[in-house]
Amino acid sequence: MNALVDVSFFPRAAKPLTAYRKYWAHRFGPTPFLPMSRREMDALGWDSCDVILVTGDAYVDHPSFGMAVIGRVLEAQGFRVGIIAQPDWQSAEPFKVLGRPNLFWGVTAGNMDSMINRYTADRKLRSDDAYTPGDVAGRRPDRAAIVYSQRCREAFKDVPIVLGGIEGSLRRIAHYDYWSDKVRKSIVLDAKCDLLLYGNAERALVEVAHRLAAREPVHTITDVRGTAFVRRSTPEGWFEIDSTEVDQPGRVEAHVNPYQTVSEQAKGQGGACAKDDTGAQPITVLPRANARVTVPPRDRSVIRLPSYEQVKSDPVLYAHASRVLHLETNPGNARALVQAHGERDVWLNPPPIPLTTAEMDHVFGLPYARSPHPAYADENGRHDGATKIPAWEMIRFSVNIMRGCFGGCTFCSITEHEGRIIQSRSEASILQEVEEIRDKVPGFTGVVSDLGGPTANMYRIGCRSPEIEAACRKPSCVYPGICPNLNTDHSALVQLYRKARALKGIKKILIGSGLRYDLAVQSPEYVKELVQHHVGGYLKIAPEHTEAGPLGKMMKPGIGSYERFRQMFEKYSKEAGKEQYLIPYFIAAHPGTSDEDMMNLALWLKRNGFRADQVQTFYPSPMATATAMYHSGRNPLRKVGRASETVDIVKGDRRRRLHKAFLRYHDPNNWPLLREALKAMGRADLIGNGKQHLIPTFQPATDGSYASPRRKNATPAQPRKGRILTQHTGLPPRKSR
Repeated sequence: MNALVDVSFFPRAAKPLTAYRKYWAHRFGPTPFLPMSRREMDALGWDSCDVILVTGDAYVDHPSFGMAVIGRVLEAQGFRVGIIAQPDWQSAEPFKVLGRPNLFWGVTAGNMDSMINRYTADRKLRSDDAYTPGDVAGRRPDRAAIVYSQRCREAFKDVPIVLGGIEGSLRRIAHYDYWSDKVRKSIVLDAKCDLLLYGNAERALVEVAHRLAAREPVHTITDVRGTAFVRRSTPEGWFEIDSTEVDQPGRVEAHVNPYQTVSEQAKGQGGACAKDDTGAQPITVLPRANARVTVPPRDRSVIRLPSYEQVKSDPVLYAHASRVLHLETNPGNARALVQAHGERDVWLNPPPIPLTTAEMDHVFGLPYARSPHPAYADENGRHDGATKIPAWEMIRFSVNIMRGCFGGCTFCSITEHEGRIIQSRSEASILQEVEEIRDKVPGFTGVVSDLGGPTANMYRIGCRSPEIEAACRKPSCVYPGICPNLNTDHSALVQLYRKARALKGIKKILIGSGLRYDLAVQSPEYVKELVQHHVGGYLKIAPEHTEAGPLGKMMKPGIGSYERFRQMFEKYSKEAGKEQYLIPYFIAAHPGTSDEDMMNLALWLKRNGFRADQVQTFYPSPMATATAMYHSGRNPLRKVGRASETVDIVKGDRRRRLHKAFLRYHDPNNWPLLREALKAMGRADLIGNGKQHLIPTFQPATDGSYASPRRKNATPAQPRKGRILTQHTGLPPRKSR
């Protein structure tokens, strides 16, 4: 992945964000905060808003909050943007508070999927919401994107609705819904939006906004990358590739080299139409004009997925559709997708072109207030107690340096939303933000809590060749091993760390984002820099498991990579004279995990002196590859067929509880369940009172509780000061204890 994102190798040149002529309202200039009331609009001299954003989060004007980014990006284009944050959804009246938007509604559930925000992995209601003042739960509805869209339509029926955010991204096609335990339609249909913008949507949103401002009807905007919408049929001039079935007969073709460019692949085929890796039928494809061709142009090709009705009733076709979707995610070679829902089609254009470094600097350099809206402050202007927003408290002294992740972990939602191509900010932009925190953010004590992103150590790391990057269809750059085309040089990140901590007034730079340790060990210089200068006593990393079975389904490296990193960590900590500890994270009940796998993980934890402080069971988020495994029982990492590989799925309260219990083998509340399971597994030899045993024979009095349904921190004997959660889980930040 090219660290600076060379967009010239993508199919269509992307217009820079700053190349548009500003809308006439730019004369009003930037606002201190985007208005949330008519009173604020009056003070700004506005008679109306061009765009009104509706969000399930409290409004924090900070680049870590999606609505703030979208609002400021639109403002920089000259549009007047208002925000309705966490409205009462019982009627349409709260949605009229800012009046009728001139151009469109922008709707999102918030920084998190509303269902993950509201429910635990055991489908139990959470008692808190980190994106709400006072950490209060219940301020947003279930399936918030759908509910908000319906209320916007009721408020002003003729105003276009543009849906975005992670909830929309993860539901853009028919998807398995863990909470109702069924396959639901695309959110485009359920929300009845005019356009869905998926992924990081700045580029698509700016284009759509200017086209709507030019009075182009929303139903004619069908050519913007990163969008989804409803249409009745495939237009003229498009080549439709049928991928609605599996196991259809066809001639055997040689495997296509994934590192060849599209043109090289076509030449190597001698004009023949090779069998596509999506499982599409190896037939000659006909355009609507019925002119025969053998190699359809990718930018005019659309793959027809199994319909909603098919995937709803056939788990194998669901797994197949998931595989096709994930294969068509590289902006350099992805084709459009279409999925029938009854008589209507949901059409997905290819993913958006990633932002360049200059564009990333533009987005993060906009005039954010870097604090919650004053409406949330108490009478003294402070955000404390009942007005404190935990998510903001967690990131107020942190800096986001990049986007994207090429790890490809199957349980993770980052790839589906941000993509695999790393988009990095410039060093100057990052250092400027550190200085702004130092000079402008109240309460700063000189400690930056994080310089990171989805992953701590992918800054400016990418493919050595833009041509290879544009043609590659691999789901991961680091699994099953690190790709030889991946540039693993961490020197830019090392240099950034050194310059940041040398700034006047900066006492410490901590790294709070999750570390990709199999990548880090490729650069001993980076590991030394990290361990000796940027660890605050504990460093979180995520092996997720120790056994090959579940690791293969997660697309995570073997435990040997963790051991190599641990040795380096301990070596450099000792050299610096520091007593520091690793906190490894693990997941229970992930698809592909057997009871024996969990038993072996428990033995590893005991052998290495770890005790689980918290437990997280697998959470099937919409559209993740692991969720497709969970629902279908098939492995979409390989070609899917009726006789293809099946996956052991951990379902049912008792078995999920057992897997959590193995992670908390030391908890007496879990011993009765573990004794019963070990006997059934023929491993009664692990029950006893010696060091070699997993659990004792005696049973003390217990309170009858079970492991917490959160992700597990394997805690050493030393006390911990707070809870830590990795970003790729999609779980909310938590308060320190």
